Amino acid sequence: MTDYIPVPTIGEILREEFMRPLGLSAYRLAKEINVPVSRIQAILNGRRKITADTSLRLAKFFGVSDKYFLSLQNDIDIRELKTSLAAEISRIHDFRTVATGENYTRQT
Repeated sequence: MTDYIPVPTIGEILREEFMRPLGLSAYRLAKEINVPVSRIQAILNGRRKITADTSLRLAKFFGVSDKYFLSLQNDIDIRELKTSLAAEISRIHDFRTVATGENYTRQT
């Protein structure tokens, strides 16, 4: 079995790549982007994901593209699901195999 490096959470990335270098607290960031402090704390603690609303606010504040944080969240979600659903996904045949019947036996 291959060991994988754990996928960082959006909270870890926000904290380590954006907040810590700028010396920002959760309170200060929340006030600057006009959201409740609890929202930032929940993101940092892995209890909440980035929404489109939060992505737009963070993007404006940090000077990145509007989709930056939302895309990052989606990438993290896909990487985690790809690992957890690997066995199930491997049993899905592509449509060409199903349509042509080529080496295809339906497993139920």
